[in-house]
Amino acid sequence: MKVGFLVSSISRDAGGLFQSVRGLAKAVASTNATVHVFGISDEQSALDSEEWRPLSVQTFRPQLRAWGYANQLVPAMLGADLDVLSVHGLWKYCSVASRRWHQRTDRPYVIHPEGMLEPWALRNARWKKRIAALLYENQHLREAACLRALSEAEALSFRAQGLSNPICVIPNGVDLPDLSESNAGSGSHNRKTLLYLGRLHRKKNVANLIHAWNHTFNSQACKSDNWILAIAGWNQSGYESELKRIAAVPSIVFLGPQFGSDKSKCYRTCDAFILPSLSEGLPMTVLEAWAYAKPVLMTPECNLPEGFTAGAALRVGPDPEEIADGLKSIIEMSDNDRRAMGARGRDLVATKFSWPRVGEQMRAVYDWVLGGGAPPATMRLD
Repeated sequence: MKVGFLVSSISRDAGGLFQSVRGLAKAVASTNATVHVFGISDEQSALDSEEWRPLSVQTFRPQLRAWGYANQLVPAMLGADLDVLSVHGLWKYCSVASRRWHQRTDRPYVIHPEGMLEPWALRNARWKKRIAALLYENQHLREAACLRALSEAEALSFRAQGLSNPICVIPNGVDLPDLSESNAGSGSHNRKTLLYLGRLHRKKNVANLIHAWNHTFNSQACKSDNWILAIAGWNQSGYESELKRIAAVPSIVFLGPQFGSDKSKCYRTCDAFILPSLSEGLPMTVLEAWAYAKPVLMTPECNLPEGFTAGAALRVGPDPEEIADGLKSIIEMSDNDRRAMGARGRDLVATKFSWPRVGEQMRAVYDWVLGGGAPPATMRLD
């Protein structure tokens, strides 16, 4: 089987998709499928293409960068003689390209919206998305052989949009790192570290996290002076400068973007992880934190209810007061209790979110859209 993976960027500029799409492509390739990756080139493509080895990766210079239009993209996909195409993300030229490929080949494509049909995401740049929907995206979605949801909640979002396609519910995966190396907290100045890692974007709700931290740090009822909040992420639209203005205490540090071994060190040396997002598909950073056996604080909008059920995460609301309650809980928890929570997270990743498991599930969906037969257990046909 020849599977094409189409994504607007193969580099770190894609945010979480850099991890999730690459991991899925390699996991599918391990099921004895031949995988070809197609993307639009950007400033980081040459550097980050090495991370995709040994997969075949082609990138194309865009003529319209903001939309991701590249006139060589469709001919390259046609030349690869693909059996099925896996399309990641919405609202850009990749949607038009995948439908053109389908019209020329009469072969199926599977769309991975990657959280882009969630209500918060649809409200962001709403008018641009409405125009794109009318021009091409609605038809692109309707003609998909299958839509992949990262969670049951995302599947419900698809149905709420009026989409009647078959839906497979398959989460992202993550590799389990070797923890034989030191995995203890930072111990920097004998202080513990709460880590946020991800894009510095309004939907991540980092401003309310900082407001909550300021409140907690100034509270005499909490031992917050033993902790620092480390914010690691890449700046989007000048949001970092706004966050720095409201960071009123010296216990908040900005680390900048972290990749590769630097990112691994962040996870290894932190004592807990937080993601207070307003909207997510299924966040890779939470899975990564669990893989490093770290306790997690997150909002229900992260779409990982399994973490709460397993006792691997503390639930926080999106408001500063609700986040502050979660901060107080994790800070006052004993070291042993935090370690036990992190261990439950690692066990959860090993049983449900490992890439080999996810790759087999996705391969079964490709087999089904190509050959029919009984639908896989991940399918939702109603």
